[in-house]
Order: sequence, then structure tokens, then C-alpha cells
Amino acid sequence: MQPQDTTSLRAVVTELSPLLLPARFEKAQQPQPQGLQLGFRTLEQKLWLELHWQADCPRFHAIPPPPRQGEGSTLAQQLQHGLGGLALVQLEQPPWERVLRLGFAERPGGELRRELVVELMGRHSNLFLLDEQLQVIATGRQVREHQSRLRPIATGDRYSPPPALQGALPSLSETEPQWRARLALLPQPLGQALGQSYRGLSPALRDQLLEDAGLEANLPVQSLNPEEWARLNLAWRSWLESWEKGSFSFGPWRSGYRCWHTNVGGSKPEIETETKPQQQPLELNLALARYYGEAGLRSRCQQRRQRLGQQLSQLIARENRELQHQQELLGNTGGEALLQRQGDLLFCRPDVASSGHKKLRLEDPETGEKLDLKLDPQLSLVTQAQKFYKRAQKLRRSVEAIQPRLEHHRQRLQLLENSQLQLELSGDSGAEEEALLEALAEDLLPFQQTKGLSRRRSAPAQHSPQPLELLSPGGLRLLVGRNHRQNDWISFRQARKGDWWFHAQEQPGSHVVLKGSEGVAGEADLAAAADLAAHFSRSRGNRRVPVVMVPVEQLQRIPGLAAGLVRHGPGEILWGEPDRAKPLLPSLGQ
Repeated sequence: MQPQDTTSLRAVVTELSPLLLPARFEKAQQPQPQGLQLGFRTLEQKLWLELHWQADCPRFHAIPPPPRQGEGSTLAQQLQHGLGGLALVQLEQPPWERVLRLGFAERPGGELRRELVVELMGRHSNLFLLDEQLQVIATGRQVREHQSRLRPIATGDRYSPPPALQGALPSLSETEPQWRARLALLPQPLGQALGQSYRGLSPALRDQLLEDAGLEANLPVQSLNPEEWARLNLAWRSWLESWEKGSFSFGPWRSGYRCWHTNVGGSKPEIETETKPQQQPLELNLALARYYGEAGLRSRCQQRRQRLGQQLSQLIARENRELQHQQELLGNTGGEALLQRQGDLLFCRPDVASSGHKKLRLEDPETGEKLDLKLDPQLSLVTQAQKFYKRAQKLRRSVEAIQPRLEHHRQRLQLLENSQLQLELSGDSGAEEEALLEALAEDLLPFQQTKGLSRRRSAPAQHSPQPLELLSPGGLRLLVGRNHRQNDWISFRQARKGDWWFHAQEQPGSHVVLKGSEGVAGEADLAAAADLAAHFSRSRGNRRVPVVMVPVEQLQRIPGLAAGLVRHGPGEILWGEPDRAKPLLPSLGQ
């Protein structure tokens, strides 16, 4: 995400102040650990502000009315108590600083009773609620001495502003020769010279200036010719004119945005005030809210996807270890038949006295094999034969106990591998993607619970699964499960007599149900369902994939396991082609 810089912060304040001041404070809620939402009531409307102080992208702007969430957090309650009954009468940005000061009084024109300071300074970003004596009542995060020797600050301390930024203050009164001399003072790249010589120039703003002038950031500042200096100065003065006039508007730029206009010719001509379309109220603020909302959603999905990938890798490794351990135990039970034969041979030799014999060589009458038996001279042959039988019986019981455990771990491994596949198939589709990742996380809960915690941990909130729903060439519905609950839902809860179930043969993949109960399924419909099952499978990179097709009436749940695995009777094998499924998925980009 592009961080909010001094220019975009000034644009937000310029657009927001006429509509917000004065406004009665009404609500504070904290939906995220490092983000607050504040509700205000003016004479015309209710406005919401969002304040974030996380290190990767701190920001401040108006937002559409949000849902109720996080109103019970400690910080939200502190602000609710500290600002209750007060009005916002002041919204100021210190010159060329990424700091906002929101002043609260009992009435417009009254003495300030509270002040909310928002510092948007990268990893040093923070939020402070101050009283009349500028003492900190509440803070977004405490800053201890070991975290900052220059400016430790915590609840109860007197607030001190952050150190001023280095560099000269940009000004239209500065002549071009003075501006040029300042930038060319040291032999360094042009981008570095701009960033170090003046305050308020973020990397994004610097690149926008250079792009408008047609220059590169790594160009040596001494190598610029007079024409290049003139183009850069024109872009510079265009930015400063937008700043001083308060002429801002939101526009996309690369993967981020820009808020100012330019007089430089080319792809971004200046937009004159008289010809510019009428802006909607808070148009720039709400555009920033959309940008940061969408970018934040993508970032959360990416982080969630990485965490789920790590969890799945760990769980799959654990199940593989358990499976290997059970296989080793099963391998150690192979002597059961030999022990049984040894016991039988001892019962067949009543003529052999046990006294004095430590070893006995006997011949198996069925196979002719000679076996050496180790004996205890103090025990009778009958007693020792019984010991062989008991050991053989114990091994048989072990086999009976190990086989179900082996199957249990194989089935759990199959479910985890299917979740891993669905995570790999997930894309970047906003709120739908976030819901899919949340459902995948819920699928992992039974695998993460230990015996001691499984009873105490509350079950996740149950909501109706939302499987992928498509149309076949013949107009029949096709349901595709994207996680365990969706697979179970479409295979048992939504399936009706006449529906067909599809799954890639003997490999992880999605359940696909063709709703044949809603119409006659033709060959093209069956082929489309098989193609989807092949596409949402581990073999999606192959040209052709074997797919099992069975009537839904043959499906059976596997007792004792979480949803997502089924048993079925004999079915027909179709050959699905993953590439043929792509035209059915235009909105997913799969």
C-alpha cells in the first residue's frame, strides 16, 4: 500500500474540515488492534473517521458508515469516556508534518478540553488522547525507553511533539535558481537530492514529480540540462500550487494514487477549476477509503494465506509422522505367525522334557523347516507354549488396533491435502476470498485441537456455506465445494435424487455436483462437470484427468471424521480436461 504522505493528508483535511467542523462526538470503536473509527454528528449528517497507526500504512480519512464492531475494547472505551459530551472544533495539520491534532471543546468557541493527536510516521506512528494540561490519558501504544531513547511517552506523561523533519520548507516564493542550487548542492542522484533537500516529499510524491518531468530518480543531479531543470521546476511549482490553493482530487497512479494536478504537458494535463466536474461531498476521502480498504483486504488475505499455508504444512508433516509411526508399529507385528507355530510345535512334543534344555531344535511337519526355540529350563513345555500363544495373541490385538489408526491418519491426511489444494487454488477476489480463507481456517480447527482443549474450545460460528455456483452448457446448476463444509453441504444437504457427483479419481480435489434433478443432463453437461472436477484437483496441470461420476444416492459419510470425505459405490470414469473448465470461470480468473 502507498503510505499516506503530507500532501494526501493535507488533501483529506482540506476536503473534510468544511463538512466536519463543528461536530458532536458520538461513538468510538476499535475494529482492529491498531485502528480506530470515530463517529461524529453535524447539523446535516453523521460522519465517520478512520485512524490507523500500524507501521506498514498509517492513515486518516473519512469512511462510509461502518458496522458495529470493537466498541468494547479498552482504548475505544477510554475515548468514549474522555470525549463523551464534547464537540470537535479543531482539525489542524502542523506545516509539512504527518501529524493531525483534533481539538475538542464543550461548545464551538470554547476552551479545548481534550485533544486527539494522530502521528502518521511509519513505524513511529501512534495516537494520543490528551487532557487540558497536555498529559497523555490514553495512547495507541506505549513507547518505553528501550523502544525510543529520544522520545519515550506513555500514559500519564506530558505530550511532546515529534522532532521536526529535516530539510527546507517547500515554498513558491523560492526562485528557480535558489531551488536549483539547493538540489545541486551535493553530487548525488536526483531522487535522493529531492528527498533530502526538502520536507514533505514522500517516495511516491518524488516519483510523481520525476515522472511528470520525464526524468529518472537515479540520474546524477549535475547532469541535468536547462530544459530538464525547467520541466522539473514546472512540476514542482504545480504541486506547490495545488498545496497552497487546496486544489486536490483523487486519481490512480501506478499501483497507488495521486492527489494533485500538474501543469506539465503530456498524459496528465492540468484540470482547471472552471472546467472540472463538480465533486461529490468527501469524494477524495471516500476514494482513499476504498483504496486502503481494498489494499488492506488484499494484504490481510495474503497474510492469512501465508499463515494457513504454514499451519497446513505443519499439520500435514505431523500426520505423516503419525502415519509413519503406526506403519512402523505394524511392521513390528510380523512375528505373530512364527510365535503361533512355535507354540504348536511345543504342544506336539510331549516326549521332550523341559528340564535342562535351554534350546530346542524342532522340525515343522507342514513345511519341513527346522526352528530353534529358546526355552526356560525351569518351566514346562506347556507353560512355555502358552507364553508363545499369549505373545502371538498380543501381536494380533496390536494389528487390530493399528489398522484403524492407520486408516484414521490416512483420511485426516487426505482432508488436509484437500485443504492445501483449495488454498493453492484460492485467488484474490476481495470479500469472497476472505470468506473462503475463513472457512478454510475453520476446517483446520479439529486438527489443531488437543484432547484437553477440544471440550473447552467453543465451536466456530456456523453459517450457511456458500459453494461456487455455475451453469452448465445445458443451463443446469453446477455446485463446486471450496472447503470441507462446502463439500459436505453440496454432497448431502443440497443433493437430490437425480443429481450426479464428480470427483478427481484418488487425489485431493473439490466435490462437484451436477443438478440433474432440475433437468435432463446431456453429454455436454456431464463433460462440463468432469472438467470442473479436474480443474479443482491436484492434477489441474495435466491435459486429461480421470474423474469419478456416481449418483448422489450412493454417497455415504465416513463415521468419526469431520465433513469432507465420502464413500461411494461403483461409478463411471470420465476424462476431464482442466483447460475446458476455464470458460465457465470468467469471474474467478482461475
